[in-house]
Amino acid sequence: MAYAIIEASGTQLRVEPGRFYDLNRLAIDEDGSVTFDKVLLVEDDGNVTIGQPTISGASVSGTVLRHLRGRKIIVYKMQPKKKTRKKQGHRQDLTRVMINGITVGSKTIGDVAEASPAPAETADAAPETADA
Repeated sequence: MAYAIIEASGTQLRVEPGRFYDLNRLAIDEDGSVTFDKVLLVEDDGNVTIGQPTISGASVSGTVLRHLRGRKIIVYKMQPKKKTRKKQGHRQDLTRVMINGITVGSKTIGDVAEASPAPAETADAAPETADA
């Protein structure tokens, strides 16, 4: 399976086509497309391309699925013997991105086509009922 290591939202991620990842909030509308140009490494069936620091002409395309918030993290600070306690919670704003494909130069690796809807059931194939 082909993969790439990209830099996005201040973090480095290992991404594969056809999978979704949660990144720090991106200022892109839902169902919008996003392109990551900071590609650090690309692996395609044993062929590894390493950038110094990035690969020129390489990009990773994706689609924003939705915006969400992460799990709550509790920050608790206390000073013993001083009766000082401070409890605070935090939820990170995230964006869920589906990776569509990896492009290196003119070659596209693992391009995921739009999923076609399932065929509708015909009226002739009605479920059988048993009368008791």
